[in-house]
Amino acid sequence: MEDAPQERPKRNRSRTEIGGKASVSEGDDREASDRNPSPPEREASPDYFEEFRPKTKRNRTSEGTSASASISDQSLIEVIKSDGRQIPHFVKLWVEQYEKDPKSAMVELLTMLFEACGAKYYIKKELLDETDVDDVVVTLVDFAKKGEIEDHQSSKRKDFKNFKDSLLSFWDNLVVECQNGPLFDKVLFDRCMDYIIALSCTPPRVYRQVASLIGLQLVTSFITVAKTLGTQRETTQRQLNAEKKKRTDGPRLESLNKRLSMTHDKIVVLEDMMRKIFTGLFVHRYRDIDPNIRMSCIESLGVWILSYPSLFLQDLYLKYLGWTLNDKNAGVRKASVLALQNLYAVDNYVTTLGLFTERFSNRMIELADDIDVSVAVCAIGLIKQLLRHQLLPNDDLGPLYDLLIDDPAEVRRAIGELVYDHLIAQKFNSSQSVSRGNDAGSSEVHLSRMLQILREFSTDPILSVYVIDDVWEYMKAMKDWKCIISMLLDENPLIELTDDDATNLVRLLSASVKKAVGERIVPASDNRKQYYNKAQKGTFENNRREITVAMMKNYPLLLRKFMADKAKIPPLVEIVVHMNLELYSLKRQEQNFKSILQLMKEAFFKHGEKEALRACVKAFTFCSTESQGELKDFAISKLKNLEDELITKVKSAMIEAEDGDEYSLLVNLKRLYELQLSRVVPIEGFYKDIVKTLHSFRNVDDEVASFLLLNMYLHVAWSLQSIVTSETVSKASISSILNKRDTLFEELNYFLDIPSEDKEGDKFRNQLACRVCIILAEAWCLFRKVNYTSTRLESLGYCPDPSVLQKFWKLCEQQLNISDETEDEDMNREYIEETNRDAVMIAAAKLVASDSVPKDYLTPEIISHFVMHGTSVAEIVKHLITIIKKRDDDVPNVFLEALKRVGLIPLRIRNFMWSKMLTFKYLHLLEESNFFCCCIHGQSAERLWT
Repeated sequence: MEDAPQERPKRNRSRTEIGGKASVSEGDDREASDRNPSPPEREASPDYFEEFRPKTKRNRTSEGTSASASISDQSLIEVIKSDGRQIPHFVKLWVEQYEKDPKSAMVELLTMLFEACGAKYYIKKELLDETDVDDVVVTLVDFAKKGEIEDHQSSKRKDFKNFKDSLLSFWDNLVVECQNGPLFDKVLFDRCMDYIIALSCTPPRVYRQVASLIGLQLVTSFITVAKTLGTQRETTQRQLNAEKKKRTDGPRLESLNKRLSMTHDKIVVLEDMMRKIFTGLFVHRYRDIDPNIRMSCIESLGVWILSYPSLFLQDLYLKYLGWTLNDKNAGVRKASVLALQNLYAVDNYVTTLGLFTERFSNRMIELADDIDVSVAVCAIGLIKQLLRHQLLPNDDLGPLYDLLIDDPAEVRRAIGELVYDHLIAQKFNSSQSVSRGNDAGSSEVHLSRMLQILREFSTDPILSVYVIDDVWEYMKAMKDWKCIISMLLDENPLIELTDDDATNLVRLLSASVKKAVGERIVPASDNRKQYYNKAQKGTFENNRREITVAMMKNYPLLLRKFMADKAKIPPLVEIVVHMNLELYSLKRQEQNFKSILQLMKEAFFKHGEKEALRACVKAFTFCSTESQGELKDFAISKLKNLEDELITKVKSAMIEAEDGDEYSLLVNLKRLYELQLSRVVPIEGFYKDIVKTLHSFRNVDDEVASFLLLNMYLHVAWSLQSIVTSETVSKASISSILNKRDTLFEELNYFLDIPSEDKEGDKFRNQLACRVCIILAEAWCLFRKVNYTSTRLESLGYCPDPSVLQKFWKLCEQQLNISDETEDEDMNREYIEETNRDAVMIAAAKLVASDSVPKDYLTPEIISHFVMHGTSVAEIVKHLITIIKKRDDDVPNVFLEALKRVGLIPLRIRNFMWSKMLTFKYLHLLEESNFFCCCIHGQSAERLWT
């Protein structure tokens, strides 16, 4: 990319100031003065130019006024600024004037060119032939330096709204109108091109912009005329060949030969003019410093190659499209990619593009991962064209498939379409499609190919869902519910599924069902709620009915077959929440519905993993609320039976734990926890047993202790909600909730008091410590005094003692200081998202943000950990600071306390900062996070302040 456009060479002769000028509002003199040295003074006659004076409008005296008089009513630039529909008429009048008085018309056309660039000049027609192009251009540049030009393109005035389109329309109409005469006189357009090329090489950006647009449009218009002449030449050639078969000579043959020769000569002239503009303008401006000029050049070149391949479809011109694939501006890269897309869409051009493809194909693949999303999407479309013509080997496509799990949804969708077309439908591989016959497009074949892709992601269900989401829109087989179910039930002996394939197919079925009813299966980057119109909602409801009908009889079979598989049962159970349960009654399938509930209950007690348990609870809740009549009563009864059986199992497991068998207790506590997350479970009867278990077995497994505490907390939370929402509250109920709350706090405080190392020398387990911190914070928020002050429930308000708060923060700090390696080791553990350092920091910040604890101690402590534990924790602290600044006037003091906690500020600097803080004009310095970050990283606070 060149740093500045090259100025056109000038002949070395002096001159004096020439040309008229008019003051305007804006210009590009600074750019011109920076890039163009002052030209030497040139000597010339002062009569070369005269000051331009606007023409006075003259009324038409009669309908028979001449063409010249008609044009004089309105100048060409005024025509362009006004209604564009009048341009063809005025162009026709101008051509008539040119044929009568060429110099006068030429002067007016050049004047319009200068005015379009923003400068007002007028050349005397008697001196037109003697005027040097370089002299005019140098004068125009001088006017730009003085700021005496106007940028029509950037102007926001109403009369310049369509200036660019009108200007290009004028020159296009001019070329077309002149095609039967002045276009080939080697005077009119040769002189115009000289000025246009010269202006395109000047430093002022506005000159380059206007001149480049006009020059590029001229080539496009020349191509239009050349194509018309080419058609005439072909017709004449056919007539000549036919005539030669009849006779060897004669006036007819002579006339045809003459016409053929004249037409060919005109085409040659046009092509010469195209080359002149290309070499004089394009080869400099395609790498202009202005990205808009570069983009216009590439867009025009794409049009030229596509519309006039006989001249432009060769490597001499194609290479510019390849080079600009590396342009630093996204718009230029996109223009190049789109131009290439159009070229590869024409099958006849592929052979000619062979060398170009070999040279630039790697760059095309790289652009699929471009930083600009729109460029990446267009590049993927270009790669599809290359694959359609089998110009890329499959080995080169590896990096593309990684984009299936990329962040921008547009890129993932584009790659998904490519994957479907290339690997699943195999639209680009005709040999395979033909060899497979009519079965190539069947759902079984497409699903089998999709499973081959999903095998690459079998170990990560989340990545599998991303791939399914990318391809779902294009793959109809994913909506063929009967085919998927048939494959899962092994009804087709020709299709054998491995265990991994069956797992992936179940995930595909579940994800496809969610997509079909309008749910997201991949989180959106903006987290916005989806809104659907009436037609979309109708489509989703129809899909829901189709899914229900397809699953009605087969769903129990699938549940029964995969009951013991912990990987398959969660997505399989979740399908029921997307079904229309009303159809079970309408189609008399009540027994199948009851079978589903029974099987889900079996799954709930057969599995102890989080995903399976949550899926079962979600399914039971849906069935007990969305079913109708008798089926609803049955679902509610089944859910109550599940609760009773679970309570019995928990009690039994507590007894077994006394003998050292804690596994059963852990699994059933998990079940109870998941159930309590969604509904009230009556555990008042053995709440004290839970407390007793914690007391009796202080060496109980950390995970068991965590779930004992969690279930206690959830029970207290549900009990509190019952009191808060009740119209009448008894003293007994308040006494009961206070009892449970105090018991919970006692147990949590015990874990705050234990040493950081237990008797075996192992570190205090991270998961239990995190749970204690989070439960304490949540409980303090539930019972914060602000909620109950001046109410009938004021006795429920609670605020922890300062000593307890300090112990709480000390335990939080231990979790924040856990190494990344230790946290990475726990990534595969269940509930890790609830027990990592982010969750701990959120819990602590929530206490400050909700005024649950005094701010004096905890707020500076939290802020002192800003930028110490990675970006995620830093973002949490940053949000807390934002909240504090909105409602607290003592922010500077909070920052000072935080800096003191870090221990980076000596007493002398503290006093200095405090004195500065007293002056309001320095207050904002303490609120700047950059200052605080520098102090945290150990830079000198005194140096930063001074």
